[in-house]
Amino acid sequence: MAKADIGNAQRTKEIIKKYGVRAKKGFGQNFLTDLNVLTGIVNAANISKNDNVIEIGPGLGALTEQLAKAAGEVVALEIDEDLLPILADVLSPYDNVKVINQDVLKANLPELIQKEFTDPTRPIKVVANLPYYITSPILMGLLNSSVHWDAICVMMQKEVAERLTAKVGTKEYGSLTLAIEYLMTARLAFGVSRHSFVPAPNVDSAIVVLETRQEQLAVQPFSRQKLFSFIKACFAHRRKNLWNNLKPVVGKDKERQAAVKEILSQLDIATTDRPETLNLEQFIRLANALHAQNLI
Repeated sequence: MAKADIGNAQRTKEIIKKYGVRAKKGFGQNFLTDLNVLTGIVNAANISKNDNVIEIGPGLGALTEQLAKAAGEVVALEIDEDLLPILADVLSPYDNVKVINQDVLKANLPELIQKEFTDPTRPIKVVANLPYYITSPILMGLLNSSVHWDAICVMMQKEVAERLTAKVGTKEYGSLTLAIEYLMTARLAFGVSRHSFVPAPNVDSAIVVLETRQEQLAVQPFSRQKLFSFIKACFAHRRKNLWNNLKPVVGKDKERQAAVKEILSQLDIATTDRPETLNLEQFIRLANALHAQNLI
């Protein structure tokens, strides 16, 4: 009789009991036990046999198994050494999976792709149930790498997902929204109840899909990294308007402040506007104009 899928709640309990698994808070471990969610993630990422997939944090292998069924090859990066023998056992039926003891934040991703995939030229996608406490660093690390990602499909805390996919003018809209928008298009695929996990986290989750931008931005920044730093400074104090956030950046010199106000006026941006009312193109034009006059 064939074993139930790893993501089956009863099978997960059996694996936990057999190996004496204890979820480690330090690694943000919560094991997903809802097959509908697992297959939903694979579908949201549009995984096919032509795809190479990098999974971050396979845990007990529930999502890894579903990815193995759908993808060409799967390379799973697991930081917890204690889970490696468990994964080797439960994933043994799948010859298209490699599990590597690796911290994604320290990985040389282009080198890893060349080394671990049989055909590294195939489309490459990332699928992950991200630890809540390092969601943003992992995402920005992926986006700032030189790898061309065909899609990034990740589970994260619901509130963070709402920030990633927020619209201009909403309270969730901020520097993270804009950093993602600069590089990818983001959509919220579906929500995931906290009760779909063992142990259950304290918050609900959501699946976000990031895909390569098809349209180029109308205007390019003088420096991508400096743009992101500038935008972050503009959102430093969310209750303050744009000008009050800009003052620490510009300094106390009256002539410099006057020059900044003139640029804001030329760009039809009021000093009383709040940063969440500006779209990405407006931030780029503002940063470029300030840089041109050595004001940032």
